[in-house]
Amino acid sequence: MKSRILVWDWPTRLFHWLLAVSFAGAFLTGESERWRAIHVLLGYTVLGLILFRLVWGFAGTRYARFSDFVRGPIVIKRYLVSLLSGRPEHHVGHNPAGAIAIVLLLLLGIASGLSGWMVYEELGGEWLEELHEAISNAMLAVVVIHIIGVAISSRLHKENLALAMVTGRKQGEAQQAISGSRPLVGWLLLAVLIGLWGWAWSKGPGVGGQTDGQTAVTGSQREPVGEDDD
Repeated sequence: MKSRILVWDWPTRLFHWLLAVSFAGAFLTGESERWRAIHVLLGYTVLGLILFRLVWGFAGTRYARFSDFVRGPIVIKRYLVSLLSGRPEHHVGHNPAGAIAIVLLLLLGIASGLSGWMVYEELGGEWLEELHEAISNAMLAVVVIHIIGVAISSRLHKENLALAMVTGRKQGEAQQAISGSRPLVGWLLLAVLIGLWGWAWSKGPGVGGQTDGQTAVTGSQREPVGEDDD
């Protein structure tokens, strides 16, 4: 008999929502010089979160592991056919279509973060900036498709998949539930991120405000004005 069982551990849920917020913030601040420090820090956060997810994909609980949801083309095709027929196969963890989006988001997140770091370190010219922007736009497109897919799947499966990523619970057999939500790992992940953000904040006059370079320029511009007044 099916009931609501624990499927998503806390580290997986925390990663999911932190990545969503971090990418959204990085994307929205990408064109602003004023918020460049925040943009860079959010980019590093995305990279750090993905690094954690890669590790958790092997060390995490059952449904967080890549071995549970990364499937070959035959399984993906069968699921898509069942989805189009209106009678989708039920998967306790990620379904094969969702797995495609997850893999693409991880790969594009790495590419976006690394190209962004190269741009920040001035390791390339305008072509690198355009590449970084193109990768970020591609990642946004996958995010939009993923959200649409979740909405359609939720309707067809008659189960709120977005809410499941908040509560950690989905429909399934009792024996299919994971044994625990691993809260300690989630707290450690959160503590590391807070520590890194606190360290970054303490290194400058203010994240998203004036940089040291901007402050110096402002000061040098004001000094001559004072001399002229004298």
